[in-house]
Amino acid sequence: KPKVSFESQGKSYQIECDFIAGCDGYHGVCRASIPQDQIKTFEKVYPFGWLGVLADVPPVADELIYVQSERGFALCSMRSETRSRYYLQVPLTDNVENWSDEQFWDELKNRLDPESRKHLITGPSIEKSIAPLRSFVTEPMRFGQLFLAGDAAHIVPPTGAKGLNLAASDIAYLSSALIEYYQKGSDQGILEYSEKCLKRVWKAERFSWWMTHLLHRFENESEFDHKIKQAELSYILSSIAGQTTLAENYVGLPYEIKAFGDFKQAS
Repeated sequence: KPKVSFESQGKSYQIECDFIAGCDGYHGVCRASIPQDQIKTFEKVYPFGWLGVLADVPPVADELIYVQSERGFALCSMRSETRSRYYLQVPLTDNVENWSDEQFWDELKNRLDPESRKHLITGPSIEKSIAPLRSFVTEPMRFGQLFLAGDAAHIVPPTGAKGLNLAASDIAYLSSALIEYYQKGSDQGILEYSEKCLKRVWKAERFSWWMTHLLHRFENESEFDHKIKQAELSYILSSIAGQTTLAENYVGLPYEIKAFGDFKQAS
């Protein structure tokens, strides 16, 4: 008999319900409410972070630019036609206070190719922060009538851009299971929820891990390792098969959901 207890304006409330969808993020109460001996977590913390700067400047390009350079990773992204977001790989021990706007733009120029560098427009930062990179998965994603979804169940490094995609697929599986339960009285989707989600989650974790290793420099990385990464990147850029694999994973792998008795494909 699941229930949610909370306080509002000094009063205590309790809501009794059939199910609880734990969509409250990594630091939420849902996963923390599950007995620790009933779940297992898997985590990988990367030895660097992304120094991000938001600025009211036109983007350097209409598309994302991922940079693999001798000086480390960089990313150029668009927020609008007049606002851009840029990132630099920095050590986890670094601090935002160590980076002036001028230092950030100079280092970004050092990591960009000559053509992109020529089109880069700089300006004062609106926001500046360092985001750590990590991979995290909880198994299972269901405990009784409680379902974990999104960041409450898994985290991916932002390199593969799969965080929101995974959250959406979790909810697709969960909504399909609940529709099936209430319309047909079947709990099959509920029983299969965790297994279906985790199959897709681990594939996305693999892709994000692969992109992170391919594009970043690691402190213990040998020159041989770096040459292998360059060769792999060259293969992807020159191979239709390699590009197809990258595109398939980057857009989001298909998943199967049951809606009104029919199986449909969605991405």
